Amino acid sequence: MTRVLITGALGQVGTELTLALRERYGVSEVLATDIRSPSPGHPAANGPFQLLDGLDAAGLLATVQAQGIQEIYHLAALLSAVAEAKPALAWHLNMQSLINVLDAAHTCGCRVFAPSSIAVFGPDTPRDLAPQLTSLRPTSMYGVTKVAGELLCDDYARRYGVDVRGLRYPGLISASAPPGGGTTDYSVEMYHAAASSQPYACFLAPDTALEMLFMPDAVRATLELMDAPKSALRYPNAYNLAGMSLTPAAIAAAIRRQLHAFDLPHFEVSYAPDPVRQAIANGWPRSIDDAAARQDWSWQPAYDLQRMTSQMLAALTHHTTGGLAHGA
Repeated sequence: MTRVLITGALGQVGTELTLALRERYGVSEVLATDIRSPSPGHPAANGPFQLLDGLDAAGLLATVQAQGIQEIYHLAALLSAVAEAKPALAWHLNMQSLINVLDAAHTCGCRVFAPSSIAVFGPDTPRDLAPQLTSLRPTSMYGVTKVAGELLCDDYARRYGVDVRGLRYPGLISASAPPGGGTTDYSVEMYHAAASSQPYACFLAPDTALEMLFMPDAVRATLELMDAPKSALRYPNAYNLAGMSLTPAAIAAAIRRQLHAFDLPHFEVSYAPDPVRQAIANGWPRSIDDAAARQDWSWQPAYDLQRMTSQMLAALTHHTTGGLAHGA
């Protein structure tokens, strides 16, 4: 049986990945960690949990050794909008915690999943169907840390043979955890507002197109990448991942089309672009080419905008029909 450790288990990805990994390996085999304790009912609280700071190299290594950990999913990070407000902290947290995880993996022979992001792209990247191999010159500190992280993972794989893998996640949409300070968080906030019959003021312009992915698809992609034979992977720690190219206006329209199914009133959206987040979004591609992932490990998204919207509203209005399919 595989013993797994998750850092940042209380975050948006960590919440659902904790559930999926415990379903796969058994609750007792997956140690969820974060710098704060989970609230009652959170998936991380329904099994082994430990307070752990990724910046504590000694504590991390001791935990990996004591628990016999074989795989580490390193999800702790400062996200794009927050990182712009605290660039020095973002560099320190995102890079040093990754070094600590890679060092522990090297010492203990662990496999690692360390996600990258759409944020690695910049104004020099083609805005449509951003290629797997392209210019990576981001204009945000979060993006800088993700590019450096990809190179660092390459170095540990080459220098020490660490089996480290990652995906360039696009914007992720989930009903299971609150947004964590990302540029695409408007999408999650919009669904929450609609489900609670509240108006929403969007911090991006209505026609801002960005690549997005529903969280169950992101979790499934993560597990599929970790399952893939190492010999098949040309870009093991930096695969482009795509789902849907969406704008705030498109998501709002999709919500309005399904309001009647959930007994919700009219949904009002206004637009007040935030200069920082809008500037970040304007430097990211509108769509991403994930042909390499499709070719190398048969990646294929399962959700389109209509199906995702139905699932999101069902979960947020507590309807029992449908629900979120973790890892499906």
